[in-house]
Amino acid sequence: MIKTEMTDIDWVKIKIADNGCGMTEEVKTKIFDPFMTTKSVGSGTGLGLSISYSIVVDEHQGKLSFISAPGEGAEFLIEIPINGT
Repeated sequence: MIKTEMTDIDWVKIKIADNGCGMTEEVKTKIFDPFMTTKSVGSGTGLGLSISYSIVVDEHQGKLSFISAPGEGAEFLIEIPINGT
């Protein structure tokens, strides 16, 4: 599910949620690490969330966060200033 909303006159929030298996505490602590993967060693690179974090936070002065629990899926929240402030 994807939702968008204005949270303030100068900010927009994008919510991206799934109904997957959710994340353990161990995964949640490493989710934005560049080489974090849920695949076995040698089977893949990172999830790309460190790049996403850099784009949202560093390039757009926004916020990237998530909510997740095992068995409850995950929801990523992207908050970006409308005028690039």
